Amino acid sequence: MQASLRHRLTFGPLMLAGLLAMLYLDHWIEIKTRGRLDDSILHPVPGHGLAGAGLAVLLLVLLPLATTEMARLLTAERVRPYRLLAAFGSGLLVLHAFLTQFPWFQHIATSVLAFIIVLTMVFAAVRRAGGGQTQQAIARMAGTVLSMLYLGGLGWFLLALRVKHSADLLHGYQGSTQAVVMILLVVKFTDIGAFFGGLALGKRKLIPWLSPGKTWEGLLCGLATAALVGLLCATVWHRALNTLRWDKALLFGVIIGGVGQLGDLLESLMKRDAQVKDSGSIIPGFGGLLDIIDSPLLAAPCAYLLFSLF
Repeated sequence: MQASLRHRLTFGPLMLAGLLAMLYLDHWIEIKTRGRLDDSILHPVPGHGLAGAGLAVLLLVLLPLATTEMARLLTAERVRPYRLLAAFGSGLLVLHAFLTQFPWFQHIATSVLAFIIVLTMVFAAVRRAGGGQTQQAIARMAGTVLSMLYLGGLGWFLLALRVKHSADLLHGYQGSTQAVVMILLVVKFTDIGAFFGGLALGKRKLIPWLSPGKTWEGLLCGLATAALVGLLCATVWHRALNTLRWDKALLFGVIIGGVGQLGDLLESLMKRDAQVKDSGSIIPGFGGLLDIIDSPLLAAPCAYLLFSLF
């Protein structure tokens, strides 16, 4: 336990510093390129700079690695996806999300997205056929696509939310680094609130057969914390998050915090099925990348929808 805590205290701040550095780079690039790309094919939405570059680099590094961890979980169930193909497909989905900010790409974005998914499946089939075998061809194709979509598909929403801009510059949603940070803060503070709330008040187990440490009291404390963090973010970053009134910010925090908890339970379900404690061992004290990014990634599609509605 002491070694695990020491690793968490060492690698936790390092990961946080790296994340903040990439997000700052993301924001800096957008500010510096604002109004300088008017005559370029990289001209994004009028009035905005090149968005999401730092976040795209971060996802291009993390998601292929996490996709291989997902493939490892599937392998425990005798479904052996092609890891390199799944990682490659995840990278293509990240690139696709980044390109959705450009008008020249937007009219073909849907077709290209479908093409990436089908292409990955076809490559998996060709890879299997190339070995002169037909056994488990369907399982390998399905496993490869699932590995790609579970992380690359969820990551698509996070980056697409960053680069998304409404035509209504005054009242519509405008993608910003602050919106991404808000999602991360809400999800992680939900975990913190749930942990300490469950430690102090927890009596009734939430799902004892899946996650024995979680309690209903802890969940309620986590959701309350998420609502407060959502309100605080909307107050501090009211210019960047101009679509969020105080009531919507509270609702946003509760919903995103709850979905983040579902993401944690979903990964717990897969790990128990695969009979492993952690998805990997790449980060001492934390386990695998999946153990860290599962909650915010599952929350990303819901956040994308909420910001579109708000």
